[in-house]
Amino acid sequence: MANLDQELASAVAAIPECLAGGYIDISSGMLLSVKTVDSHPAEVIDMLAAATGDLFAGKNVVAIEQMFKKARGVALDNHHYFQEIIVNSDNLIHVFIRGKQYPDYIACFVCRKTANLGMALTKSRAAMPAIEAAV
Repeated sequence: MANLDQELASAVAAIPECLAGGYIDISSGMLLSVKTVDSHPAEVIDMLAAATGDLFAGKNVVAIEQMFKKARGVALDNHHYFQEIIVNSDNLIHVFIRGKQYPDYIACFVCRKTANLGMALTKSRAAMPAIEAAV
């Protein structure tokens, strides 16, 4: 996991105003790696994997994806419609990106609200191949 930690740290350094990054396996509920440049409450970091799992694989999310597949006549397979989720909180931008090679792995990057959203998203996307290659 040393390479994963290094790639996550590189991503956090490259993404504008990024304060933290994490890599989560939503199938197991494990936080595989985390890098922060500021102190964050341990309780928040501990809940990151569970909250990310809810965002991408919660009961209602899976139901919505299945309904879309059925309505469009698409095979009921393991493909997921939700690839990226952006959450804007009072002071932060949270970017969640599903892996292409490993769709059960999600990267999460937390930036200050003052960051340019387009650049934060672009740099987050650009970091994904190297992060996935490190797994």
